[in-house]
Amino acid sequence: MQPFVRVLSAGLDTALDRTVAPGYTRVGLAVRRHLPTWPADPTLGSMAGKVVAVTGATSGLGLATAEGLAALGAEVRLVVRDPDKGGRVVRQIAGRVPGARLHVDRCDVGDLDDVRRFAGELDAGRLDVLVHNAGAMPPERTESAQGHELTMALHVLGPVLMTELLRDRMAGGRTVLVTSGGMYGQRLRADDPEYLTGDYSPTTAYARSKRAQVELLPVLQDRWDGIDVHATHPGWADTPGVVDSLPTFHKVTGPLLRDAAGGADTTVWVAAAEPAPPGGLLWHDRRARPTHLLPRTRTDAAERDRMWTWVEESLGL
Repeated sequence: MQPFVRVLSAGLDTALDRTVAPGYTRVGLAVRRHLPTWPADPTLGSMAGKVVAVTGATSGLGLATAEGLAALGAEVRLVVRDPDKGGRVVRQIAGRVPGARLHVDRCDVGDLDDVRRFAGELDAGRLDVLVHNAGAMPPERTESAQGHELTMALHVLGPVLMTELLRDRMAGGRTVLVTSGGMYGQRLRADDPEYLTGDYSPTTAYARSKRAQVELLPVLQDRWDGIDVHATHPGWADTPGVVDSLPTFHKVTGPLLRDAAGGADTTVWVAAAEPAPPGGLLWHDRRARPTHLLPRTRTDAAERDRMWTWVEESLGL
């Protein structure tokens, strides 16, 4: 590829990203797919012999991620709260991916005791990829079984604890935190991780927890030595979660939203690409992205350390 072509392609990709709306929609994905800098798709069968676990895999991005990895040959474990619904999804995926190897495991990721139970009972041997996709945006401030604000429990504490408990099975593997572009509008709130002050906003709580995921990437990459830690954000995707939690946004942007497979594309790519993408980074549309777009959201090391201390204390690490 000519150097000037690569520079032009990278410039267009960056422009789509920084202007947000064009880059996050189905338009951005369609344009990027046709750029010469778009990374190659993982090859069919590239995940054969590998075991993957995907949380929140009964709908939306989680279902699309599970199906995408199964289609590449992985044995996929759907980690879900409702095993009956998980069973229906297994049949749905199996109908589209002949020969898919699928299992259902029950776990409420927001309940730390249930995460411990799940990790102790998991009958898989080695685990090559762990995708933390489970998410929620409760309309009112809600607490987990252990008394933590639910979005932080579900998006930060549960995933960290699950990976901690399974890390011995994951040497040389990858873990992926599915985050959100909404985190760009929030700074890290290590001073109030439980959202105890101010008027509660579901979208703010959600974005704060996603900001925490991204800010902790370098900490987790260092802690889980030998496991590559990634965060991916899907752009704007048409999922049941968006319909239920952001109905106005869905109504306005509906025609431009990506389908679930488009939203899950980078998560599948990060999980399967060879050589492995470098860990400790935020990815969107198969390219590493900045973790901050606004000066007011920038985080210093002391604030990041304070957040990690809260995580350690909450989990008893």
